[in-house]
Amino acid sequence: MTIPDSPDGLVADISRARQQASPLAWPAGVPSDLPAGYAAALAVRAARIASGERPAGYKVGFTNRTIWPRYGVYAPIWGTVWQGSLSRVGAAGPNAGVLSLAGLCEPRIEPEIVFGLRATPAPGCTLAQLADAIAWVAHGFEIVHTHFPGWKFSAAQAVADEGLHGRLLVGRPVELPPGTAPEALAEALSGIRLELYGDGTLKDQGTGANVLDGPLQALLHFVNEIRALPGAPGLQAGDVVTTGTLTDAWPVSPGQTWHTELAGSGPVAGQLAGLSVRFE
Repeated sequence: MTIPDSPDGLVADISRARQQASPLAWPAGVPSDLPAGYAAALAVRAARIASGERPAGYKVGFTNRTIWPRYGVYAPIWGTVWQGSLSRVGAAGPNAGVLSLAGLCEPRIEPEIVFGLRATPAPGCTLAQLADAIAWVAHGFEIVHTHFPGWKFSAAQAVADEGLHGRLLVGRPVELPPGTAPEALAEALSGIRLELYGDGTLKDQGTGANVLDGPLQALLHFVNEIRALPGAPGLQAGDVVTTGTLTDAWPVSPGQTWHTELAGSGPVAGQLAGLSVRFE
């Protein structure tokens, strides 16, 4: 692969890697920094929209501080979730879904808390204003992947590689009642306890507090800080935002079934259920 020496070269490489499920081989320092990484990711986003793809929302990554040293990324990042990469469980039956791993490179599973927006959050919003903008909360699985072999990349490279987003399965949503006390909601979601199983074997455990002290706090950080860069698209009603993994990210393969067992109490958290996914 030719090493890109221009923003257009970065975008061409990213697009080719996604379309061909092929590796990227950029050296250290390419892109040069996070702004350059986001500029490349936003240019890829614009090209995908121009080709007819539709954004569905956003993913927030690397909110779990416990895994920062493992990946060498020490701050949250964000990327786009697409209508074509978003799946939801059926309205009836079990809280379960099926996802294809076709076209993904070195995919891994992340159990997360997902929000659906009823309105655009106010600029510089408070926790209370943010809660007012939320329509529902759900448990979900994000399937992340990377075009950098062995999951070895810089923060800027992870951002440029479309935030490492591959797929998002959203479990059954729990509506957020109007007037829910934001402090109580934040505490309840922070207190979620989760176990992650692969083919029936316990793989990992995590809590809501792992993601920037709680999923609602992670969403607030995304709304007020991560998106504060030139060219960032605006949030709007109907957007889905997933807030980062409660455990480490685990490799997955076709034929496997993964599920979670989830325990929580208080507003919304007490109504969220474990989720299952089978990979094809």
